[in-house]
Amino acid sequence: MSQDTRATRAAAPDRLEVVTSPGGARTSTVGTLDAPRRGRWVDVWNPEDHAQWEGGGRAVARRNLWWSIAAEFLGFTVWQLWSIATPVLIAAGYPITTDQALWLVSVPVLVGATMRFPYSFAVAKFGGRNWTIVSALLLIVPCLGLVYVATNPGTPFWLMLTIAATAGFGGGNFASSMSNISFFFPEKEKGAALGLNAAGGNIGVAVIQFVTPFLVVAGVAASTARPAYILIPLILVAAFGAWRFMDNLSQAKADGEAWKLAARTRHTWIVSLLYIGTFGSFIGYAAAFPLLLKTQFPDVNLGIAFLGALIGSLARPYGGKLADRLGGARISIAAYAVLALGAAGAVLALQLKSLPLFFGAFMVLFVASGIGNGSTYRMIPAIFRGKTAMDDVDGLVRAKRIASACIGISAGIGAYGGFLVNRGFATSTAQFGSLQPALWSFVAFYVLCIAVTWAVYARKGALGLSERI
Repeated sequence: MSQDTRATRAAAPDRLEVVTSPGGARTSTVGTLDAPRRGRWVDVWNPEDHAQWEGGGRAVARRNLWWSIAAEFLGFTVWQLWSIATPVLIAAGYPITTDQALWLVSVPVLVGATMRFPYSFAVAKFGGRNWTIVSALLLIVPCLGLVYVATNPGTPFWLMLTIAATAGFGGGNFASSMSNISFFFPEKEKGAALGLNAAGGNIGVAVIQFVTPFLVVAGVAASTARPAYILIPLILVAAFGAWRFMDNLSQAKADGEAWKLAARTRHTWIVSLLYIGTFGSFIGYAAAFPLLLKTQFPDVNLGIAFLGALIGSLARPYGGKLADRLGGARISIAAYAVLALGAAGAVLALQLKSLPLFFGAFMVLFVASGIGNGSTYRMIPAIFRGKTAMDDVDGLVRAKRIASACIGISAGIGAYGGFLVNRGFATSTAQFGSLQPALWSFVAFYVLCIAVTWAVYARKGALGLSERI
């Protein structure tokens, strides 16, 4: 590296530069560079520094956000690939029982929920850009797996289930993507950035459920591989974009102490329970809905199944906005109440054998789960900030760290709810020959969530908090 380049850096320490070292390594830095490393590394990053943010930092953050959304979108798409592929394979003549089908759509949810925990720490370990590349390329594995199953009708169920499990790689992308982007933006813009990042990923569920029926030829199992053929080049583009345009932040370090503190706080587990009721419902219903439509109403056009995931994804930001105005606890209670009504409506639809009522009831479930996702997440910072005086700077920083860790923990645990929803449907069908007992158990759980939210966060004088949750 030339002396002229170093002098330029010293004179303009707030300007982001990308420099190629003599060995060919590309290095990004804001301020001075301590030592060259392979990959694009930003060694000094402070989005709260107005001069740095306005002097190029905002453009860097947005560039990383857009490629993060692209990778996360594909992650969610692959995560829910089997939610639509399973009923299509059944229609093509694959000898898959209802219980086996529900395993095929629930195992990716289980694996994805589990992957969220190590993925949360991967950004600090390997760098956000580097991990985005790796996590994107891992999505090729489940795509190739689906191609194999679609072109080999004799695939044994155990192998089919193993291949479906690899789709769980896509579920982990949410945790690493949200963790990475949170470091790029200042507090005043972080909420909007994370909301956009989350919504961009969630919409991937709707897209795969919308596109697949149009790509598949009725009764031709091999055509089920077409979505995978389309996804693979898109994944390669996302990985290349991350390699070419994203950055690693040296400041993006895992806060192990905050995670320990969060794990020891009962509010982390209470919020995780509540998030099972919202995000668990969203991802569980999204995974099962196409299959439920096909098994309960065999003549239905699967092309309408995508609307549930789409509506739920679009509703999420509005949940956060309503919570900002009226309080997260109030909106969450309302969301659980509507979820209970939606599940009861689905029971009535099954009793009447009414497709329009069944479809409408699930649209209500998706809207309420999306609203609840936004409102529950909004509660977390307020919960941990609630007993801290506004002039206690150190206390506020500590509360913010613990809240961030709580979000990571609840995101993983909440996703397990999707697995429980699908296994609930499977058990109900196997034991009672109907979905109704499962739906009534969901109603009971939503009532429990209402009671917990009111008792802990919404009732007058709850916790003695200094602000409305």
